[in-house]
Amino acid sequence: MALRRLMALALGVALLAAACGSDSDDGSSADTSEAADDTAESADIELADTGLGTVLVSGGLTLYGFTPDAQGPSVCNDDCEAAWPPLLLDEVTVGEGLDGSLFGTAARADGTLQATIDGWPLYFFSGDAAAGDTNGQAVNDVWWVVEADGTLVGAP
Repeated sequence: MALRRLMALALGVALLAAACGSDSDDGSSADTSEAADDTAESADIELADTGLGTVLVSGGLTLYGFTPDAQGPSVCNDDCEAAWPPLLLDEVTVGEGLDGSLFGTAARADGTLQATIDGWPLYFFSGDAAAGDTNGQAVNDVWWVVEADGTLVGAP
């Protein structure tokens, strides 16, 4: 139950940060305004060091890519989505060391917008409880942490 509360808090913080972003409503590109660059705390997606290297995080929690998505719309829904919550944002702000032009959003089946990097939809893993956790790495050989350039670490 504590994990669900942590995930809900992390998603709430991400959604609050997105609500404070720019006035653009096209949802197709990252907000790379000076305000987003001034404080890492205002960024939706940042870099963090883990045992697997420097990877993407949001709210301190590791983000993952899902190889069946094949850099297209998300195919992780229902039970999959319960275990792998999508990073939902209307627009994306990125922290230091990230190229904002690689980030955007994609519509999910339910109409919500999911953050993407280089076309890959981004997800949390319900089995990660704390910053630096990478418990979702290589699950079923389809879930992978993501590097700053959108590479899925270890993906075939």
